Amino acid sequence: MIGDLWYKNAVIYNLSLATFMDANGDGIGDFQGLQRRLDYLHGLGITCLWLGPFQPSPMKDDGYDVADYYSVDPRYGTLGDFVEFTHGCKQRGIRVIIDLVINHTSDQHPWFQQARKDPASPFRDWYVWSDRKPENADQGMVFPGVQKTTWTHDREARAWYFHRFYKFQPDLNTANPRVQAELLKIMGFWIQLGVSGFRMDAVPFIIATKGADVTKPVEQFDMLRTFREFVQWRRGDALLLAEANILPEDDLEYFGHDGDRCHMMFNFQVNQHLFYALASGDGGPLIDAMLATKPRPHSGQWGSFLRNHDELDLGRLTEAQRQTVFDAFGPDKHMQLYDRGIRRRLAPMLHGDRRRLELAYSLMFTLPGTPVIRYGDEIGMGDDLSLPERNCARTPMQWSDEPQAGFTKSDRPIMPVISGGVFGYERVNAAMQRRDPESMLNWTERIIRMRKECPEIGWGDFRILKTGRREVLALRYDWRNNGVVVVHNLSDKPCEILLDVDGEGERSRLVNLLSEEHSLPDDKGRHPMVLEAYGYRWFRVGGLDYLMKRSEG
Repeated sequence: MIGDLWYKNAVIYNLSLATFMDANGDGIGDFQGLQRRLDYLHGLGITCLWLGPFQPSPMKDDGYDVADYYSVDPRYGTLGDFVEFTHGCKQRGIRVIIDLVINHTSDQHPWFQQARKDPASPFRDWYVWSDRKPENADQGMVFPGVQKTTWTHDREARAWYFHRFYKFQPDLNTANPRVQAELLKIMGFWIQLGVSGFRMDAVPFIIATKGADVTKPVEQFDMLRTFREFVQWRRGDALLLAEANILPEDDLEYFGHDGDRCHMMFNFQVNQHLFYALASGDGGPLIDAMLATKPRPHSGQWGSFLRNHDELDLGRLTEAQRQTVFDAFGPDKHMQLYDRGIRRRLAPMLHGDRRRLELAYSLMFTLPGTPVIRYGDEIGMGDDLSLPERNCARTPMQWSDEPQAGFTKSDRPIMPVISGGVFGYERVNAAMQRRDPESMLNWTERIIRMRKECPEIGWGDFRILKTGRREVLALRYDWRNNGVVVVHNLSDKPCEILLDVDGEGERSRLVNLLSEEHSLPDDKGRHPMVLEAYGYRWFRVGGLDYLMKRSEG
C-alpha cells in the first residue's frame, strides 16, 4: 500500500488553465498555451503540477461544476492536447495531478438531468433527494452570506435535492455503490492518460453520510481506503492529496492509522496559525499547531501552503486570533469573505514588503511537509478586489508588460488582467523579473533549489529548538544521520539569540545554506546569532560533506 513516496520531497505548483496561458488568442487559457510555458515551470524548479478543473462545465464556479468527467472543455482543447501536455511534463521530469471534484456535479450533468426527469431512472439514487424540505435546510452552508440553503426544490423532479455548495452543484450520493464504482472509473481514465494522482476536493463532504434525516453526518473512512487501493493498483506511485480542513484529532482517520488512506493532506491547522504568527509576531500558537499535527504514518505527508485558489480560511483560530489576522491583512470588510476568511493574495496582504514575503515563503518551504505554491506568487502578483468573491485572486498570470500582460492576444481575457498601481502587470511580470538577479522570481527559484537539496525537511523528523523568544522560531530536522536547522524572526525588530542545536552541548558547526555567514559555537556549544527584522537562516549541521555521512535507512 505504500508505493513510491516521491511526494515526500516534491515542490507542487498550482494553476488554473483559464488564467495561466492562452495560445489561441481567444482570451481563455488552454493546454497548448500551458505546453509553451512548461520550460518556465521547469526552470523554476517545480516537480509536480496541480491543475484546476478543465472538464466541460457551465463555469458557474470556475469549473468546479463538472458536466462531463471524461472529456476536456473545448475552450481548453482536446483530449489529444491533454495527452501531449502530460507527455511534455514527463519529458521535463514534472508530474501532473488534477482536481478530482466528485462531491457534486453540475446541475447540467446528464446524470442529474436524467435523475430529475424520471423517479424510476437508475440515476435518481445517484443524488440525494427529499419529498419535503428538511428542517435543517438552512444549516451547513459552505459559503455563508452568499449561499442561503443546502436544499433546493426542483420543479421537474417534484422533490428537494441536497447541495452542500451552490444550488447548481447537486451532491452525489457517494454512499451508493454504483456511484463509487463510477468514481473509480473516472480516476482510472485520467491515470491512463498520464496523471500521477488527484487533489481531492472537499473530502470530508465526499465521505460523509447524506440525507434529509442526517442531522450529524458520519464519515465513511473506508471509502478513502477503496480510493487508495484502486489508484495504486492502476499506478503504484499515484497520489491522493486531500483537501480536508479538519481538527488534529481526526488527522489519522484521513491518513489511515496504517497509512492506507490519503497519501497527503493540506495542513490547514498550521496554515492558519502561520498567518497568526505573521500578523502577531508570536510563534507560540504555530508551534502548538505543528506539534498537534506531528503524528502521521510514515507514508503520510502534509501539504504546506500560504495562499491558494480559495479564501484564507481562519475558522480554526480563536476569535481574538482571527481578529488579529483581519486587522493586519484584511482590515476592510470587502477584503473578507464568508465571515471566516480573507480573499486577498499574499503580496498585497504583506503590503508588498519584500522582507516579509521572503520570511513567509522561507517559513512555508521549511515547515514539515511538501511545499505547494500558487501560480503568480513567485513574482508577487496582486489581487483585484473589484471582482466578486474569490475571483479577486484568480486573475491572469502576468507574463510581461505587453498588452494583457502577455497572457493573450485577445482584448477580452476571461478575467481582467491587473493593470496600474503597485501590482499592475506593467511593474510586476515574469519577463522583467527574469532579467533581475535580485527579483522575487529569481529568489524563489533559488529557494526551491535549496529546498530540494534538503530532503531532511520532507522526509525527516523535526523538533523545536529553544530560542528564549516567542517571536523567533527555530526547527531542527534529522534524517539519515544528517541535520538541517532553520531559524525565523517573526518580528519587525532585530534580535539576538543563543541557539543550542544539539541539545547536549555538542559543538557542531552550522554551515549557512543561503549566504556565507556560517556559525561556530561558543565554549558551551551554543550559537550566538543576530537576526535582522523578519530575518531567516537555513543551516546544515556539521558541514557540506553531509552526503558522505548519509546513512542508507
